Amino acid sequence: MSFTPLHDRVLVRRIEGDAKTSGGLIIPDTAREKPQEGEIVAIGAGAKDEDGKRIAMDVKTGDRILFGKWSGTEIKLYGEDLMIIKESDILGVMA
Repeated sequence: MSFTPLHDRVLVRRIEGDAKTSGGLIIPDTAREKPQEGEIVAIGAGAKDEDGKRIAMDVKTGDRILFGKWSGTEIKLYGEDLMIIKESDILGVMA
């Protein structure tokens, strides 16, 4: 992908969850909540500290992450729905 987020931001593709409940009922798209899990597509170079030195990012491209429900900005890039999230809004990396 030819898009690179700036500073401490990451580009994330949401990972869609199941469309069925545990009881087997199908949930329509309008009633489904947006997933809070995603895969990192691209990362920025990292933020700068007070001395102007780069702070390395704790995540890398390809990591599966969990993020907050209301975090990030949704964008459409090359026909795909993606999100730009600050590294501080990432709750954790899934193993």
